[in-house]
Amino acid sequence: MSIYFISDIHGCYKEFKLLLKKTNFNFKTDYLWIAGDLVSRGANSLKVIRYLYSIKDRIKIVLGNHDLSLIAVYCGAQVNKKENYFDDFLAAKDCHQLINWLRSQSLFQIDEQQRIIMVHAGISSKWNLKTIKQCSLEIQKALLSHHYSSFLKSVLNNKLNYWDSNFNKIDRLRYSINIFTKIRYCYPDGRLNLTCKKSPSAVKYPLLPWFTLLENKLINKYSVIFGHWSSLKEANVPSKFFPLDKGCCWGGELCMLRWEDKKYFYQSYMG
Repeated sequence: MSIYFISDIHGCYKEFKLLLKKTNFNFKTDYLWIAGDLVSRGANSLKVIRYLYSIKDRIKIVLGNHDLSLIAVYCGAQVNKKENYFDDFLAAKDCHQLINWLRSQSLFQIDEQQRIIMVHAGISSKWNLKTIKQCSLEIQKALLSHHYSSFLKSVLNNKLNYWDSNFNKIDRLRYSINIFTKIRYCYPDGRLNLTCKKSPSAVKYPLLPWFTLLENKLINKYSVIFGHWSSLKEANVPSKFFPLDKGCCWGGELCMLRWEDKKYFYQSYMG
């Protein structure tokens, strides 16, 4: 049995299927963990989600910002945009079934035995493991509630960039959404910068990559898999962090990591 990791498929269905073939992924024994942004940007989001649903017993998923956007567009919490390529998804006969499946997914995955954490964007330096689990579970419950449309309207596109342990529930969820699905840079005091997308080589202090602020006790125990940050490839990332977004939807590559031997597999964008 092998565990594979991938991130930011972004509707790149052909590239995704070819990458699975390259790895000789075994659908009877292997598992695939996906660090969010399954949809949008690429033209085949519907095919990607249908395929993942068909192998749902072999995968673990965290939702990314674009996955939340798809759910929000579906329920009327956001306006659809042409660059999302959501039209065929929303018109599909199985759209409701697939959206409900996505709504049931988490924003955080952990394997205690393998000491692996997976998120889409990042983790707050203000959180311990208990808080991470609590905030993720609160979001998951809200997405599964009958009021998920109003929840998404309240939390998406917010600019809350600091943590307070005394936050009310909605502010806690707003901050959590920004951590799990949007974070790239922080300031030394832990406040988030939610606008800069550049490579760390092009950014100066006081902006710091989020992973440089995490407490050593968390990092010493777990490896962290994440995506979201395609420009990070030039950065010197600490050894226990594994960024997997290589910008396939922008003409780059899809990247898959086999955990047992830390071998990477790549598939270039095919257009």
